[in-house]
Amino acid sequence: MRRVLFLLIFGIAGLAILLSLGTWQMRRLAWKEGLLAEIDNRIAGATVSLPALPDPDQDKYLPVAITGVFDTQELHVLVSVKMVGPGYRIIAPFLTDSGRRILVDRGFVSTAAKQAARAPGPLEVFGNLHWPDEIDGYTPEPDRNSNIWFARDVPAMAAELGTEPVLVIARSRTDPGVTPLPVDSAGIPNDHLQYAITWFGLALVWVAMTLLFLWRSRARTKG
Repeated sequence: MRRVLFLLIFGIAGLAILLSLGTWQMRRLAWKEGLLAEIDNRIAGATVSLPALPDPDQDKYLPVAITGVFDTQELHVLVSVKMVGPGYRIIAPFLTDSGRRILVDRGFVSTAAKQAARAPGPLEVFGNLHWPDEIDGYTPEPDRNSNIWFARDVPAMAAELGTEPVLVIARSRTDPGVTPLPVDSAGIPNDHLQYAITWFGLALVWVAMTLLFLWRSRARTKG
């Protein structure tokens, strides 16, 4: 009887823990979906002029319009686009009509078009402010000899090109050969539903195993 009672208590406690973890992930899912909806609304919001002092927290994803010309300097960030393959993001200095020098992510080109000449403008660029968080302990240092970067490090790129540490991700085309890669929320991880399913699935397995152990224990007792 003690063995049965122990298995029952152990099974109920484990089930409660697994169900609480699954429920917590469902709450996290609701929170993340609300956050992503807020980000999407901000990305698609009304376009404004470039703020005088953009704040990486307050102005992240802010839609802006800028007019001016591109410098001939560029930094090339190695990326891979789904269904297309490897290529580069083109990061270039942009001199605004008001005299500011900022960074613009013009978009994607294939590896073969890395060194192609690109139209400097003048033109109006529509895009979103962004400070991508793409650096971790495994990110290689830029290969400056080959002009290949492995992440969009806004402060480092601004220092390299002599601009403000401000990056606009273009959503309008700035050159016929460059495909814009607009900022969106698709790259923000949202795995909470999968985690919840995993915890609830483990809870079902836990119940089945507990019932099996109880049945075996009872069978041995009768035997």
